Amino acid sequence: MSQKHTDPNLLKKGIKYLAFSLPLLFLCPYVLTLAFINKETIFLYLFFIAGLIFGFLAFYFLYRGFRTLLAALFD
Repeated sequence: MSQKHTDPNLLKKGIKYLAFSLPLLFLCPYVLTLAFINKETIFLYLFFIAGLIFGFLAFYFLYRGFRTLLAALFD
């Protein structure tokens, strides 16, 4: 029986996805806060849409990163 080992290339790829998600996790609430501070201007819509996009991207990269890490460790 051969023992399975961790795939280092896949592990690096998973860590890279998680590294992409980290700044987005901090940027999303900040941009959404800016949107709700500027209720009287057109920047409300611009910042709100940008904040939602950053939020979706953050969760997408988190999902891909954890999925890739688990694939590297257990497949």
